[in-house]
Amino acid sequence: METAGLTAMRHLDNIEPWAARAVTEMALLSGKTPPNLRTVLTDWPLVLAPMAMVLTGASRAAIQCNFAWMEARGLIREVTGQGRYRMWRIASQSVAAA
Repeated sequence: METAGLTAMRHLDNIEPWAARAVTEMALLSGKTPPNLRTVLTDWPLVLAPMAMVLTGASRAAIQCNFAWMEARGLIREVTGQGRYRMWRIASQSVAAA
C-alpha cells in the first residue's frame, strides 16, 4: 500500500509541470478538443479513446488526431502496445524535460 501511495504522489507531482508544457506546445492547436483532452489527461492516469470521446464530447477522429499529435511531440505515450483497446498516459520524459 505504501508503494502504491508513493507512486500516486509521484504521478500527482508530475501533472502540473506536464500541464504547463502541454499548454505551451498545444497553443498552436485550435478548437475545444485540445484543452479538453489536456484536462482529461491530467484528471485520469490512463485514458482510452472512447473514454476521451465521452469526457470531451469530441469525435473519435478528433481524439485520435490529437493523440497522434501529442504522441509525436512526446507529451503522451501509448502504454498498451496494441492496435485495439489502446491506452495513453502523460509522458514522464516530457515532465523531466520541462
